[in-house]
Amino acid sequence: MQSSHLLDAASALIDHARRCGADAADATGHTSSAHGVSVRLGVLEDIDRSESAQVGLRAFVGQRSASVSTSDLSPAGLKELAERVVAMARHAPEDPFAALAPEAAVARGPFPDLAIADASELSAEELRDRARAVEDAAHAVSGVRNSEGGSASVGRGGSVLVTSTGFAAAFEGTSHALSASVIAGEGDGMQRDYAARSARHLADLPDPAEVGRLAGERAVARLAPATPSSGAMPVVFDPRVSASLVGHLLGAMAAPSIARRASFLVGRETETLFPDGIRIVDDPLRPRGLRSRPFDGEGIACAPHALVEDGRVTGWLTNVASAAQLGLPLTGHASRGGGGTPGVSPSNVDLLAGDQTVKELIADIADGVLVDYLIGQGINPVTGDYSRGAAGRRIVNGRIEGPVAGFTIAGNLIDMFASMRAASDLETYRAINAPTLRIDGMTVAAA
Repeated sequence: MQSSHLLDAASALIDHARRCGADAADATGHTSSAHGVSVRLGVLEDIDRSESAQVGLRAFVGQRSASVSTSDLSPAGLKELAERVVAMARHAPEDPFAALAPEAAVARGPFPDLAIADASELSAEELRDRARAVEDAAHAVSGVRNSEGGSASVGRGGSVLVTSTGFAAAFEGTSHALSASVIAGEGDGMQRDYAARSARHLADLPDPAEVGRLAGERAVARLAPATPSSGAMPVVFDPRVSASLVGHLLGAMAAPSIARRASFLVGRETETLFPDGIRIVDDPLRPRGLRSRPFDGEGIACAPHALVEDGRVTGWLTNVASAAQLGLPLTGHASRGGGGTPGVSPSNVDLLAGDQTVKELIADIADGVLVDYLIGQGINPVTGDYSRGAAGRRIVNGRIEGPVAGFTIAGNLIDMFASMRAASDLETYRAINAPTLRIDGMTVAAA
């Protein structure tokens, strides 16, 4: 379904809601189509094709609101949905903070061209060939003994937002992806690893052989792991996992979490949390960015800005409700799913590169670990306590040595942020990106 049809359906929902007595309303629409092929040991294993379209309506009656979504886009289905949502809103509890974005605050077009939609088309045969190529390259790495498969996929999606205050806009985007997962070694010594890449444009993906080779090399590099010594030591996070630390920060910066006092950053908005060299930026207008968007889930214009500057967070990520509750400005970070109330999410986020190479960053580490694989979700969002299973390589006298596994790394995110140092190896092909990061004084222990 084209976004223009979704816009028509969302506009019809607003009209029905107002006729049913809603004081205000907004409607969202999402459409997606995906086509993927997976192979295992060179044999076609699965062909997946999916298409979906749905709209959601949020209606306000005074300070009461309700929301419901549906995939029934027929005129009768849309009218029935609006009647049901408005009836639900009349019986909902009052919420003094939930509301539409003020009309004066919403974005006005024309919106910038973010180049997030690619015209490239791939047939099932072409996807199969790409899946085979990525798996073949992984399986060809010396030491790889088995495969869990290779895959290639392409997708297209669209989002629309219409409000009773007059906002109506849509955008569409595409995605292309490759992945491979293989097993190295034999018997009890087997090790598994994978590699995956995704991009808005097919031209931005690496060659399938490059992705596959990386998967194979990662698996082989894990063979015959030792257990590192226990104690307090420097932990170096490979770019493969360093972005997860930024993710924990972003979750804590979400204004709804601050309002619920469910964030370890509550009361720390004026504190210096990071060393001066750490800077984190959010750019929703990045051309071809995986999370690029011209406006947020409530119609507020998106714009780049720094999230961490001079060692301090620059503010919380807000939507309309949390901004009203905390007395903060709107930041363009509202997010919407198919239905329900708006949440908060960042866009394309980078922790910017430092001045040292990785070699220089680790040169003075006598005994430490380089982590490139994390297990579990042992993070307390209220206290910032951090504990996760890990695997990677040992660092001895400034050199990266053999593989290590079967250990945990622990600390507190506030302390971890305070000692963070960044290398110069930033790459920006993910939605959240960070270079190699060093954090001293973490606790390493055998699992």
